[in-house]
Amino acid sequence: MASRKRPLDAVVSGGDDRTNTPEKRVSVFQPLDSDYMHWGVEETCQYLRRETLEKWEDIFRAEKITGIGLRYLQDAHLKEIGVECLGDRLEIMHKLRKLRQLEAERSKVFNDPIHGHVELHPLLIKIIDTPQFQRLRNIKQLGGTYFVFPGASHNRFEHCIGVGYLAGRLVQALNERQPELLISGRDILCVQIAGLCHDLGHGPFSHMFDGMFIPKARPDITWKHEVASLAMFDYLVEDNNLKPIMEQHGLVLPQDLDFIKEQIAGPLNTTAKSQTWQYKGRTEDKSFLYEIVANKRNGIDVDKWDYFARDCSQLGIQNNFDYRRFLKFARVCEVDGQKNICTRDKEVGNLYDMFHTRNCLHRRAYQHKVGNIIETMITEAFLKADEHIQIEGSEGRMCTLSTAIDDMAAYTKLTDNVFEQILNSSSPELAEARQILHNIVCRRLYKCLGQTQPDKPIDVTQELILSWEADLAKSIPQSGSQEEVDLQPEDFVVSVITMDYGMKDKDPINNVRFYCKKDPNKAIQIRKNQVSKLLPEQFAEQLIRVYSKKTDEKSLEAAKKHFVQWCMDKNFSKPQDGDIIAPELTPLKASWSNTNDGEGGSSRPVNCPTVNGQEKVRHQLFK
Repeated sequence: MASRKRPLDAVVSGGDDRTNTPEKRVSVFQPLDSDYMHWGVEETCQYLRRETLEKWEDIFRAEKITGIGLRYLQDAHLKEIGVECLGDRLEIMHKLRKLRQLEAERSKVFNDPIHGHVELHPLLIKIIDTPQFQRLRNIKQLGGTYFVFPGASHNRFEHCIGVGYLAGRLVQALNERQPELLISGRDILCVQIAGLCHDLGHGPFSHMFDGMFIPKARPDITWKHEVASLAMFDYLVEDNNLKPIMEQHGLVLPQDLDFIKEQIAGPLNTTAKSQTWQYKGRTEDKSFLYEIVANKRNGIDVDKWDYFARDCSQLGIQNNFDYRRFLKFARVCEVDGQKNICTRDKEVGNLYDMFHTRNCLHRRAYQHKVGNIIETMITEAFLKADEHIQIEGSEGRMCTLSTAIDDMAAYTKLTDNVFEQILNSSSPELAEARQILHNIVCRRLYKCLGQTQPDKPIDVTQELILSWEADLAKSIPQSGSQEEVDLQPEDFVVSVITMDYGMKDKDPINNVRFYCKKDPNKAIQIRKNQVSKLLPEQFAEQLIRVYSKKTDEKSLEAAKKHFVQWCMDKNFSKPQDGDIIAPELTPLKASWSNTNDGEGGSSRPVNCPTVNGQEKVRHQLFK
């Protein structure tokens, strides 16, 4: 509150040189109507101009009427200060009544298990209390991971509330620390709305829908949930007639709507490549505001802060990153002509810990091999049920699971509940899909044959995956006594997972700027070799997992040997547990030998003789 009062006091006191001080912000500050009790004289006059009452502006200024005065202003007072015409007085009183109604809309407090008691602005409450936002109650934050971790039952609903809250915390911290940034009430409210609405576009089981189902159901399009978030936000605003309410709370449309959507998904018009600044919502001097909700520059944003804390709490995994400490040290510095959010130089180690936490969550939970195969099976069931599920959209249009993304009225009805809809159906068209989901419920899952890694990064396509599944069926090790088992390409499932620090193979800290205690306004860069010798040398890797749909003992044993032989043929790394599932095959590859140095490097296979110093591979295993 103190940061709001500083410029108001300066305006009342006057002074010839105030244009050279931060108090100049009053001239560009757009007052939030719900905060009118904090207005000074100038904010009151701005409100009069916006409500077409500018002819009374001089009178209000001469009488030094502030926001507090507006609360008690009566018809007799207006007549006393010179508003003689009854019609004019009634018009002014009508406008003031709107302000008092907004004042009655108090913020609501949510008792969040992660952030404690969270207080949200009345406009955010209006957004939360819509069908489009309430839909997020029925979409699991971690999708199929809930089938593995019993505590992972939280939903996108509470995550979005947490992100909206943290977005407000960060922008308000910057505003209090650096009033010269001229962060307005409009800016703060728009950032909070963007945080609240950033995941509106998620489909059933969250990332499974846009990462696995849609690419297979509609391979001709490139679609991500951020695209649907923008469409759903527009639909939410229109369907609930929120534009007048937004304007009452001080937002300027359509500029602020563009600003909110740009924070979620980046520039709305990416064709104008000649322009150095592509955003329409805010000018370049507010560039740092685009780093709060979804930071495209280095990945440090409040979205991660919330899901780190929330997911770790629900999964039972330790969270090594404390966002509260980042809030204490965050400030804005100029970097290459733009203003970026920076932090103290001593925090560089904590940021590496943050990205390490992200990697650990992926390894231990998000990419859990059982969770992944369950999502693969759900995807298969959805694909088989796709054209048989009908969802009514706008103007009576009927959509399927995969076409609902084109109609937000239909998409609003599409949640995780489609799983139970298929499972509990009696339709013969859904029999195959129903059986797959029944197998999940009864824990009759595909079996993981193992995990391997390619020698170098591979550009993975759907065609490559299909060719690998065909190669797996052909990779038959001729070990003599093995009974004949007929394995087909469709009996295998290949899953390629990329593990990284959020920026593919790059070190995200290279895009972070820091400041020193002695000069907090100068941004500096810190390289990895200045931090520690124990940090990763590489920041991305690919994991290849192979699953078998046939789970009887004989087929599974044969499939494991096919998998090991396939890894040898493709020159992939030695599979985990390869010595156990196919001990007669793993010594054949020299680089797969177990060595004391743990590198799996260049030593000879165990018990492999040499001829003239060269390794002699035991081909007699293949008869």
